[in-house]
Amino acid sequence: MRKLKITFILLSLLIGSATLMGQVTTSTLTGKITETDGQPLPGATIIATHVPSGTLYGATSNTQGLYSIQGMRPGGPYTVNVTFIGYSTQSYTEITLLLGENTTLNSTMATTTTEMTEVTVIGYATSKFSTTQTGAVTNISNTQIANMPTVSRSIIDVTRLSPYGGNGMSFVGSDGRTANFTVDGANFNNNFGLSSALPGGGNPISIEAIEELQVVIAPYDVRQTNFIGGGVNAITKSGTNTFKASAYTYHRNENMRGDAVNGMQIAGAREVDRNTTYGLTFGGPIIKNKLFLFVNGEMAKTPTIVNRWRASTDGVADADNYISRTTLSDLQTVSDYVESKYGYGTGSFTNFPADENNYKLLARLDWNISDKHRLALRYNYTKNLYWNPANASSMDGGTRMSEARFSQASMSYANSMYSMNNLVHSFSFDLNSRLSDNVSNQFLATFSKLDDLRGSTSDEFPFIDILKDGQAYLSLGYELFTWNNAVHNNVWNIKDELTRYVGSHKIVGGVAYEYKMADNAYMRNGTGYYRYTSLDDFLSEGTPEIVNLTYGYDGESNPAARIRSNKIGVYGQDDWSVAANFKLSYGLRIDGLFFDNNDLMTNKAIYDLDYDGRHIDTGKWPAANLIFSPRIGFVWDTFGDKSLKVRGGTGLFSGNLPLVFFT
Repeated sequence: MRKLKITFILLSLLIGSATLMGQVTTSTLTGKITETDGQPLPGATIIATHVPSGTLYGATSNTQGLYSIQGMRPGGPYTVNVTFIGYSTQSYTEITLLLGENTTLNSTMATTTTEMTEVTVIGYATSKFSTTQTGAVTNISNTQIANMPTVSRSIIDVTRLSPYGGNGMSFVGSDGRTANFTVDGANFNNNFGLSSALPGGGNPISIEAIEELQVVIAPYDVRQTNFIGGGVNAITKSGTNTFKASAYTYHRNENMRGDAVNGMQIAGAREVDRNTTYGLTFGGPIIKNKLFLFVNGEMAKTPTIVNRWRASTDGVADADNYISRTTLSDLQTVSDYVESKYGYGTGSFTNFPADENNYKLLARLDWNISDKHRLALRYNYTKNLYWNPANASSMDGGTRMSEARFSQASMSYANSMYSMNNLVHSFSFDLNSRLSDNVSNQFLATFSKLDDLRGSTSDEFPFIDILKDGQAYLSLGYELFTWNNAVHNNVWNIKDELTRYVGSHKIVGGVAYEYKMADNAYMRNGTGYYRYTSLDDFLSEGTPEIVNLTYGYDGESNPAARIRSNKIGVYGQDDWSVAANFKLSYGLRIDGLFFDNNDLMTNKAIYDLDYDGRHIDTGKWPAANLIFSPRIGFVWDTFGDKSLKVRGGTGLFSGNLPLVFFT
């Protein structure tokens, strides 16, 4: 029930490579402190200050002169001071840390026999060659996001900066539904998988709220999971010690679009197509150096219509001008008839407004509880609404028509359209703790509620097709695939990860738990379906040629196919600095995926079938096996001067199948 991928890269020369940790939200600073003769200097104090917020991070070099600071805020700039009694202080400024990466900052300390002096290195260049990661990754900064031309202002536009992407959530040619997208560690995937579009209408979070993105393809790190082709991780902006606010608007319309190719005019190229986005951001300190707030709100409006077809006055179709053969008089007759006989309002047959709306809200709190404990809380809300015409021609119980219900042959009413309501609620709780100079811990808990619901302005009423000359002619009623049509998806993720430094080894161990629930509610023909062979038959209460009605089992008014799964994972890894210019990472991840059989029912008729002594029980999911994912990777600074790095590795990766396959 899972797909597996083995990726092998041997001696791949990557400029700008790194790796993404599973549900990554922080960065790491490591290095070695030595004396001028190259000998390690134990006991040196390293203090890193996040300049915008005043947040302090500290460490002490060990007996081999090595130090590591985990759980740091990505970005910067940082200043780093290295001190030791009897040695000149070394200071580094303008250091920027990349999301999920281990940035190396080495320092050489010189002795002083007189007064204490300080050596300042200004503008220490943090680059991909300063990192010690082993896989293929693209980091995209806030500056790059701001400078990136984008029409839709969506995440998938920005990920095209990665050479491995370029087609939505599809990376290196894989199905986009098997990718993994997280925001501050929270699941933002299209877990149900009817398409590869992201939740919230494909744009679940404003790019104005994004601090940094990372696109990962082949990380040889056991902390990374839940993807096959590629993964995208995003972190949101945080407040700082400086109050900052912005208001913005973006507008596009049809006049900004070209309408000719090689001097030839393109018909319809400048049909009305407008979108306006309004938004604001605000951030600052609640308590200076202690507690910070960041909020972002955004609203987008797109005036549009879902149907360009119009009824005729003479029953003659003109497809070039979107004139249907269905007459205005027939539409009026049917509308008046069902109103007087059944009290049902069909809605307009001349006006089909369907404005699209998108609302986003994000709020984040960062709390420096103490010098050793830091907490980040984030809430994200997205509501997206758009409209569609009635299904083109699908139905049950007979031959579908070749012409659509809105076409040169047929017309329908405004109340037969349906809306798509995409909702996102997401929370994250991220606690990073430094338990000692050599031990740190991250506890991360996230919850995502992702809902896609169909809606209608129609009252409860059957959907009716009326034919003319054996072809679609007129349709009305509650859209036949919309009644009780919704997908509800809840995802919990909890992980606890401990990191310990022992000499030249960084030992990482963790446990992870993921709960997923998906409800697929779908009642085609839920309000009933009728098809008449002529308008006269309908108006005279003749016998329809097709009748359909769907109802819930055991009297259930809103039946849904449900699937629930529990995934438990444990992992361990050793990052070994074999030499000053060679790092080796190796580890093992073990995941177990377990399904809830209470969501199923045994079909006795199927169970009684004998397949050479084997019986199929539809009341049980197939047993899941444990998944073992060993990985090994290396990075080699070939000449020891960071001018050429060779990275490579091999590993086993696994990703979830779309839940729609189960329901």
